[in-house]
Amino acid sequence: MLLIEYPKCSTCQRAKKFLNSHQLSFECRDIVSMPPTKNEIKQFLAWGVPIEKLFNTSGILYRQLLLKDKLPKLTEEEKISLLSSNGMLVKRPLLIVGKRVLVGFKEQEWKEIVKENKK
Repeated sequence: MLLIEYPKCSTCQRAKKFLNSHQLSFECRDIVSMPPTKNEIKQFLAWGVPIEKLFNTSGILYRQLLLKDKLPKLTEEEKISLLSSNGMLVKRPLLIVGKRVLVGFKEQEWKEIVKENKK
């Protein structure tokens, strides 16, 4: 498992605590110093994650860049470039397990991953 997170983010901290409390082993990666690459984002899309779901719509940078209005006009390739250019534009945390990506921390979804990985 790979947890792509922003260490100062309270949601990411809750997600990490959740994984630790279920004794799951995982690697952490700082989303700011190592944002998802273009290839990783393309892989997430291939695994069924809608590109819009990857944007951190509540983030300050998202609002500063006025992306709410700009995104509909951008191509998929432009959106991928944007996401890979700055980790603060990416919704976090991202949990990569096999060929599955969980975007954000929704405890019920994460509990399903725990069940699958305890087998």
